Amino acid sequence: MHMATLKNLQLHWQQNGDPNGQPVVFANSLGTDLRIWDSVIPLMPKGLRLIRFDKRGHGLSDCPPAPYTMEKLVDDTAQLLDQLGVTSCIFVGLSIGGMIAQSLAARRPDLVGALVLSNTAAKMGDPVLWRERIAAVQADGLEAIAGSVLDRWFANDFRVSDQIAIWENMLSRTPVQGYIGCCQAIAGCDLTQTTTDLRLPTLGIAGSVDMASKPEQVKATVALIPGSRFEVISGAGHLPCVEAPEQYAALLAGFIKEISDV
Repeated sequence: MHMATLKNLQLHWQQNGDPNGQPVVFANSLGTDLRIWDSVIPLMPKGLRLIRFDKRGHGLSDCPPAPYTMEKLVDDTAQLLDQLGVTSCIFVGLSIGGMIAQSLAARRPDLVGALVLSNTAAKMGDPVLWRERIAAVQADGLEAIAGSVLDRWFANDFRVSDQIAIWENMLSRTPVQGYIGCCQAIAGCDLTQTTTDLRLPTLGIAGSVDMASKPEQVKATVALIPGSRFEVISGAGHLPCVEAPEQYAALLAGFIKEISDV
């Protein structure tokens, strides 16, 4: 575990694999931390530099007061990658992490050589929906929405397993300011135009039963980028890296092999 000291906050990050290898950067979803990749990392091909981090307000990173913007989240990420000497990475972004990925690729093409857009979209949800969610969390905390969020995240079989407690606790223990801040960043963000202008290798991944970022939304976003490829993991929800890590890692490995010499 490491802490990167940025201009205005500290970000928690981890590194696995070959420190001199092709960098692959993982950005996770709203209400989770970098542990969502725990089951994928050991399955990745050898020779890669695997970097993951907790965005502001999540995990072990600092939690500044809300509001946040997508620009702030992207700037945090760019500062981290600059500090780590990362260029031309393969950036794997899930949900809000996928929005960070799209925006970072548009703003700092030197940092991103290829994209994996997982369970995400150029525009996620309606601002009214996000305002209602923020109000509910402000009034009653994350516990008040945990059940409905988990229903959107996971397929039925996973929701009735013993594993669900891990993810309910991770969500409920996310700092309220961090969660609200990231909700605000999503609500104010439409990346359709800048994503349409992207020209880089891109893989889209969806879960067939994802109720947070439905497969058709992911597909429509990925289709904005010429030459992109889209895959659906059957029976998985919003966090296929958790529910189906073997399939998820296989898709990543295949994509990396296509675009590199690894």
